[in-house]
Amino acid sequence: MYPHERSLVKRLDNKPFVLLGVNSDPRDKAKAALKRENITWRSFWDGGDTRGPIATQWKVNAWPTIYILDGKGVIRYRNARGEAMDHAVDTLLKEMGGD
Repeated sequence: MYPHERSLVKRLDNKPFVLLGVNSDPRDKAKAALKRENITWRSFWDGGDTRGPIATQWKVNAWPTIYILDGKGVIRYRNARGEAMDHAVDTLLKEMGGD
């Protein structure tokens, strides 16, 4: 999953696109994953528990969970991965005129 996310971030550099991560692992494991996986995008730590405040507010009950939001902050796609993620993001960028 991380290689695809890295390629997406690189491909969409200078586009109206942001990738945010949320990690619920214990802090030391989360930090190690950021380094090991070369995660360069923003990644929030959710308290080291799957019932952290972010997961609770967003009603996350499976990991990983992917939400793709439009320019207005509305969830438009859930759990799109790989080519489906690319298609979802590209569709939203076209809608925004940012293609």
